[in-house]
Amino acid sequence: MSSSGDGSEDFVEAAVRTVLTAADDEVDTTVGQAALLLACANVSGAADRLVRQWRRTTGRSVTRLVRDSSTARAWVMLFAVREAVPEWAAELPPLDLDAEERAHRDRLARAQRRDAPEDTLTELAARARERAEAGDVDGARAAVAAWASVARDTPRPDVALLAGCRPVAALLAQGALTLPAEWANAYADALIAALHARHPTDAAGSSWSELIDEILRLRGVPGTAPPPASSEALAEAEHRLGVALPDSYRRFLFTCDGLPADVVFPRLLSVGELTMRTTKDESEADVVIAEPAVLVLRSTTGEVVEHDPMFGVSVHHDVRALLEHHRRLLEAAVGPLEDTANAEDSANAEDGQDTES
Repeated sequence: MSSSGDGSEDFVEAAVRTVLTAADDEVDTTVGQAALLLACANVSGAADRLVRQWRRTTGRSVTRLVRDSSTARAWVMLFAVREAVPEWAAELPPLDLDAEERAHRDRLARAQRRDAPEDTLTELAARARERAEAGDVDGARAAVAAWASVARDTPRPDVALLAGCRPVAALLAQGALTLPAEWANAYADALIAALHARHPTDAAGSSWSELIDEILRLRGVPGTAPPPASSEALAEAEHRLGVALPDSYRRFLFTCDGLPADVVFPRLLSVGELTMRTTKDESEADVVIAEPAVLVLRSTTGEVVEHDPMFGVSVHHDVRALLEHHRRLLEAAVGPLEDTANAEDSANAEDGQDTES
């Protein structure tokens, strides 16, 4: 956690290496720990930017960043004392603050005290809580400073232990745990760059927004994409439907909340219009994502099943594959029209030359 010298470089390099090479679960844990560390050090701008970019890049729910009850508790306590709460916080489950503070106190009380760095951190976190709850601000700040000193030499220190109660969270929001803003922003930027390297654009080189823009351009209605869905609306929809929406579909919704119809392509529903439909054998329930209901999303796999009255049933790997297929059909349809237009332009030019001659 060190913010100066070789230790800080090793710390950042290890996190970046994890984001580039580890399994998704470990990547999410690393990003979540980094964001929480930045938030606890009162560098909330860098923390929020990291979470937003992670969500935009992966399409996954913010709940993936909250690896356990202690982490969820820390975020809730920090948000309880912050003046402004980021919109992505709406995806986190609500918690009873009083009950969570009791649970935090019990966890610290049960912690074993051995000569190991993580146990020293637990003891210092408990001291910070005790001093803060007793109104001893100087004592609490001293405990936080001591925690930071030990944490500098500890791989992945559990910063959630510090922020598990409102009195300490309030001190953290006031800058009790310090990190140089330049280092904090560079740390966030390094992880964001690693996320983009891990999740590059598709083979055609287009991002989600570029894909949607190209589809609308080919349709002849550029710049008409609906605005993105909000985190609140998406969280409410998942709660109402009782399923977690697949990553690819979440990325689509965070790019545009639905899509207008075009000739033979149905209207893609907004997140607030999504409904569930049980399969004929009642083995699973799919999410209806279009009007008319010719496109359904398999929430377990992310596949999109297309029911075409003329060509029958086809399955697309995900909603991205569906939209790429739609784009290719538009290109094929627009190509001949452009060729005809070019031929007419050439013919008109030749006619003009003949007339002049």
